[in-house]
Amino acid sequence: MQPLTESAIRASFVNCTKGEAKRLAVPKDLAERPWDDLDFLGWRDGSATERAYLVAESGAGPVGVALRVAPQTGRVRRSMCSFCLTTHTGDGVSLMTARKAGKDGRQGNSVGAYICTDLGCSLYLRGKKNAGRRIDESITLAEKVERTLATVTAFLHKVVE
Repeated sequence: MQPLTESAIRASFVNCTKGEAKRLAVPKDLAERPWDDLDFLGWRDGSATERAYLVAESGAGPVGVALRVAPQTGRVRRSMCSFCLTTHTGDGVSLMTARKAGKDGRQGNSVGAYICTDLGCSLYLRGKKNAGRRIDESITLAEKVERTLATVTAFLHKVVE
């Protein structure tokens, strides 16, 4: 992924108002992010734990969505991220929902997916972060990245359709 500026990130959001995008908490460490290893930029809001954000590249430029993180139940379980297929224990995967863009979103419709709680899918895929277990697969890293990007793109498409 190409490095993004704060203004490009804020302008990318499709499921919140311009005012909401202006107020959201953009990471302060953008310059230090491992951009070459990121398939999308994802982060949690440090001051509001129920908020998360995801920005991915598309043919028309970056597309960002604001996410709501469902509260954890507190019981230990094993879950798999629907984006990168990393298996986590405990609170490593969370249900995240994105309000749909436009009229559907104003009517309260949303799209959800089980995603790595820290949105570190790209780093788990590359072995830069360890969550415990990954499924043994015979496909290459490039194919895993392609599959993850296709899943993220499909999720974003559901938000804007």
